[in-house]
Amino acid sequence: MRRSSFRSGIHPYEGKEFSKDMKITELEADKIMTFPVSQHIGAPAGPIVKAGDRVLKGMKIAEASSFISSPVFSSVSGTVKAVEECHMISGTPSLAIVVENDFKDECAEGFGESRDSNSLSTEEIIKIISESGIVGLGGAGFPTGVKLSPKNKDSIDYIIINGAECEPYLTSDYRLLKEQTGNILMGVSIILRLFENAKAVIAVEDNKSDVIEELKKQCAPLEKISVMSLKTRYPQGGERRLIASVTGREINSHMLPADAGVVVVNTATVFAIYNAVCNSIPLIRKILTITGDGVNSPCNVDVPLGVSFAYVMEKCGGLKENTVKLISGGPMMGMAMPGLDFPVIKTSSSVLAITSDDVAKMQTTACIHCGRCVDACPERLVPQLMAAAALADDVERFETLNGMECIECGCCTYVCPAKRPLTQTFKLAKLAVRASKTAK
Repeated sequence: MRRSSFRSGIHPYEGKEFSKDMKITELEADKIMTFPVSQHIGAPAGPIVKAGDRVLKGMKIAEASSFISSPVFSSVSGTVKAVEECHMISGTPSLAIVVENDFKDECAEGFGESRDSNSLSTEEIIKIISESGIVGLGGAGFPTGVKLSPKNKDSIDYIIINGAECEPYLTSDYRLLKEQTGNILMGVSIILRLFENAKAVIAVEDNKSDVIEELKKQCAPLEKISVMSLKTRYPQGGERRLIASVTGREINSHMLPADAGVVVVNTATVFAIYNAVCNSIPLIRKILTITGDGVNSPCNVDVPLGVSFAYVMEKCGGLKENTVKLISGGPMMGMAMPGLDFPVIKTSSSVLAITSDDVAKMQTTACIHCGRCVDACPERLVPQLMAAAALADDVERFETLNGMECIECGCCTYVCPAKRPLTQTFKLAKLAVRASKTAK
């Protein structure tokens, strides 16, 4: 039985009004571009260029090193200055290819050439997607070619296009759906060719009514593509909740969506598939939302991968003097940024700048056993008991309480009147469980 929402979850302040009416604008590249080889889940890509080499726009500069990996392409033409270590926003190091842009914009052979997708076999489509460096652009970064190649292809009957964009403040997917409707539908049609028994559902939260109306209009003559309006509720766009809302099927951490006959693809990923298959353009750009009350000119901007966030912010009007915090992504699942000197990568989605940090002002007190965290948890867990086990370093009890099912959405932390850092506690506990299993 399908349902358009789920019990539990929360309704945080949306913050969409800052940037939702701002059309996507295109930003040119900077002088120095940095391309980390770890921009996805799986093994890092392996550099195939060295210092002094000349590269072209759309040229592969790092190749996939294993089955679950993804190549990296240069978004500019120029000269490789170094292959050296850089630090990601998460603090983890990654090898990176540094390119000095010559601003000649010379392209690799075949780059941008139109291609008839109907003339391609399913094997050729998968190969193009994999070799174009496309990964999940909703934040996870799982190689898309692998996702679209499940062992049970004939059992897949739902392709869900995740257009929920439930994370507060983010509007890049909304703008993409609004401005590139036809091309996204072409991308969906390409995915459907890979799954003979599937139909596609484009799932969008009902706070985007204009997009839903236009999608329904354009999908009317399409037999295998429909649109589903979802109630606006966080975390509606989370993979497990989305699958349940659209199909009524439930999965857990021990299952893949394919085990439930479903493949979930983010809106931006669909657009990247369209560009790769129809226009011979590998993944070299990303649409970001620059937003928050600490930004002078909130916007949605299409930027070349490898450019620094500092450059993007400068070109987008800069920060207000009273900005106190920067977040990569949204306020619920994003990550605090110590600065802006980091490269934009495939999984980048937003810079949120705020002038008042409520989290820093919180005074944590003891749990009052109010049960609000239980009511809010979309995975039907008991956060207060999980926290007690985690703080006691009792990894076995944490696992017994199904702690590994936590999706780290932040709902429990958001509603906790005692201001306890529950989500962060669970992240650390899950790491401890994995470390314990590895040790054994």
